[in-house]
Amino acid sequence: MRTDIFARLDREPEPPKIEPPRMSRHRIALFGGTLAFYLAIVIAVLASSWLVTLDWKVMLFRPYQQWPEIHAFLDYYIVLGQRGPTATMVACWLGWRSWRQHTLRPLITLGVALLLLNVTVGAVKIGLGRLGPHYATQIGSAELFAGGDIFPSGHTANAVVTWGILAYLATTPRARRYLSAMSAIVSLGVGLTTVYLGTHWLSDVLLGWAAGLLIMLGLPWVEPLITRAEAWIFAQRENLRGFGRPVPSVPVAAGGPRTVLLPQPDGGDAPAHGPAPVPVAAAATGTRSRAHASHPAHVVRSERTPVTPAGSRRPPHADRAPRGGTSPARPVAGG
Repeated sequence: MRTDIFARLDREPEPPKIEPPRMSRHRIALFGGTLAFYLAIVIAVLASSWLVTLDWKVMLFRPYQQWPEIHAFLDYYIVLGQRGPTATMVACWLGWRSWRQHTLRPLITLGVALLLLNVTVGAVKIGLGRLGPHYATQIGSAELFAGGDIFPSGHTANAVVTWGILAYLATTPRARRYLSAMSAIVSLGVGLTTVYLGTHWLSDVLLGWAAGLLIMLGLPWVEPLITRAEAWIFAQRENLRGFGRPVPSVPVAAGGPRTVLLPQPDGGDAPAHGPAPVPVAAAATGTRSRAHASHPAHVVRSERTPVTPAGSRRPPHADRAPRGGTSPARPVAGG
């Protein structure tokens, strides 16, 4: 059984990366236009204008009764706009990419986008409190501030953000174009499906498209935050890895100073709470006397002649006989 498959996959060459989109003038213009469209829809619904009349006409038309043969298929298709299943699928794919490319940016970007979606869309839903078509109480009414949570469409906005994040994080221009077209088609289909099933007004879907597009267009503004979050997570990981590890010893070059321990009266190499060891280089430069003076209780001067492996340093005397031997015969003067 092969156990190195993940290591082999990890060593595969990484796909080319594209710099994160920046807030160019074109992107800012799109953001401003989408924001104006968003505000126009909200104002039109608040004023019970022609848009609310169109909502009621579509609702009374009952599309699910006009084309009942596609009802079963659309019941499954609507899942592509539900946050739980779609976020799980996209997170699995982005998690794989994060592992392959050794970066957390895809997952952090997805998390930030979903957080912005929950905050912005959720706040408008709760603030306006619009009821859905199935719970409408008065024909022609906008059904606002009635305790509902239908405006804007969460399914539509979630489809725009969840599938649009794949195009935003694409690694090639070609993949970005294809994924952008795919996310647009999916989110368009999800929005129209909610109208077909009668769970949303048409204006809910229009506002959901605008809300999701605003998040996707504004993501480059939070790219510095995503970068800092990724750097902080990696720093915490390194701190956890280094926690409890022994400090490695520093190697000493050949001929350099080495640390030695002074002999102790009890036969140990160093006292438990004694002074710091004295380097040999300090003794070679004339600091040995200061070291001996600072440790009078642990150092005993030896009066014996130092001995090297080559023997005694004293020069040999011709008139001295070696110990343990017999003295050589001296010449006798005279005949």
